[in-house]
Amino acid sequence: MKNTRMELEKKKPGVELNKPPENDFWQRPNVRLGMYLLLCTILWVWWQSDLHQAQEEVPYSEFVTYLDQGQVDKVLVGDAVIQATLKHKDPKSGQPRVIVTVPLANAALAKSLEKQGVDYTVQHDSKWLGALLGWILPFGLLFLFWSWMGRRMSGGAAGFLNVGGKMRIHADSSPTVTFDDVAGAEEAKEELKESIEFLKDPTRIQRLGGHMPKGVLLLGSPGTGKTLLARAVSGEAGVPFFNISGSEFIEMFVGVGAARVRDLFQQARDKAPCIIFIDELDGIGRTRGGPAMMGGHDEREQTLNQLLTEMDGFDPSIGVVVMAATNRPEVLDKALLRAGRFDRQIVVDKPDLAARQAILALHARKLTLAGDVELSVVAQRTPGFVGADLANICNEAAILAVRHDHQAVSMSDFEAAIDRVIAGPEKKHRVLNADEKCRVAFHESGHALVALTVPTGEPVHKISIIPRGVAALGYTLQLPVTEKFLSTRDELKDQLAILLGGRAAEELQFGDISSGASNDLERASEIARDMVTRLGMSEELGPLTYGRRQQSLYLGGEYMEERNYSDETSRQIDSAVRALVEDAHRCARDILERRRPALAALAALLQEKEVISGEEAEAVLSAG
Repeated sequence: MKNTRMELEKKKPGVELNKPPENDFWQRPNVRLGMYLLLCTILWVWWQSDLHQAQEEVPYSEFVTYLDQGQVDKVLVGDAVIQATLKHKDPKSGQPRVIVTVPLANAALAKSLEKQGVDYTVQHDSKWLGALLGWILPFGLLFLFWSWMGRRMSGGAAGFLNVGGKMRIHADSSPTVTFDDVAGAEEAKEELKESIEFLKDPTRIQRLGGHMPKGVLLLGSPGTGKTLLARAVSGEAGVPFFNISGSEFIEMFVGVGAARVRDLFQQARDKAPCIIFIDELDGIGRTRGGPAMMGGHDEREQTLNQLLTEMDGFDPSIGVVVMAATNRPEVLDKALLRAGRFDRQIVVDKPDLAARQAILALHARKLTLAGDVELSVVAQRTPGFVGADLANICNEAAILAVRHDHQAVSMSDFEAAIDRVIAGPEKKHRVLNADEKCRVAFHESGHALVALTVPTGEPVHKISIIPRGVAALGYTLQLPVTEKFLSTRDELKDQLAILLGGRAAEELQFGDISSGASNDLERASEIARDMVTRLGMSEELGPLTYGRRQQSLYLGGEYMEERNYSDETSRQIDSAVRALVEDAHRCARDILERRRPALAALAALLQEKEVISGEEAEAVLSAG
């Protein structure tokens, strides 16, 4: 029965939730809005025509004169005015002339009318309709305009003040994303294939007494492809795909988010089998508790409570799978992560070398590549990049190729795109004077020379003294040979020496230091402190960790370090950190003093060419 229903869902065209079917003409929002406006226009025109007829106001004495002369045909006597129709016609309009006047308390008026044989009636004015229209019509028009604007901004979602859901269901006629469109993340795809099988045939696991997972949580850094994987699951399974962001549940009105959660799960049950995908789950799933500033947490906590209740209440056998994605799993409420809610937690990690090459090949299919492009080299140059970064590099390379009128995207375009993403765009108009250019050249040469000398240093790929980004006056780019997931103490010490090589080179050449090493000192201090307090790499303090990171319930849940050591230990930590940094500085200075001719030659070449490759730097080092 489930398979038959799923096939019917495939044949049905995709529709948008909370939107009337297209064939129901009178239920379309634009048609209903037009009818409302037409009705209001008719009422307004009728009201205005009734209140503003072609009438001429005359003094009461003139009316009495017309009456005495026998020129009055009919009279309508009201509480406020007397309306009289004269016997002769208006020469302009050809219609009987109508005059109005203010009545006086004259008891002899009736006798005069009877004496002249005038047909008259007395009418009691009823003002309730005009007053009603005068008050209700403006507010009605304002309400209709408000509803129309809310519907337009919410994409057709129903409900007053946009309280209705915002869920979207993807049309089957739209391009379908499958696992063929997702490169890398092979382990995550294998885990998700089981969810696809359960959606296609829920009875397969029920025969063995089990049930399909209620929830699948995708964890990973931003840009790793969590949302793309969820869409691929929907495309592979061929089932409706409910896509909503965690922030879309939250509104300024308390209770709206909980109502949207109920509406989402109800519509998902009606469309089962289907997938509910909640992107950025931390928008509603943060840890409950803590001080509620200005009532800001009430709405989010009620929404989270409703989500927990719905996930506990629905039957997994109906074929509804709840998927969610977040890049901040540490801030999620523990109740969301327990078994029975999000049963499966799949880590979508940053791609390794082979995965990066596959991702680049996937995005490069749309590009016209030159013969010198080697995607393996591009993958080696982009360690730590995620899928979104690699897609951006391919797009930037194509833009640069068009800018330089290339017939195809060349390797130089990819190199420039990588430099742009890593260090920022070139600042061609930021011209350094001769002294600054010389200092920057020695600074970057010091980094490169130390990196090529220390035992565990990565090969240097490029050295540049062209200003880039906001404050970068130059950079030295190292290219890792292999993917590394661990760092030894010797490797971290060598990294400290490489970071301090620029400062040491300035000291040797100029006898003074500059502000250009500020970022190097900051990074070196962080590495040294982590070695002492978190990694247990200090001989003085031993294999212990100092300080405990905990999530703060204030300031948006940011992390704070809790100090769990004494003042004496704090002094020892500072001393150990300083010793590590000073040892690295001495190591870098010793290397540069031994190879001072090579340092001068490398700096001179860098001033001349501004950008040199790693091979050129190694040639200078070998010659010196």
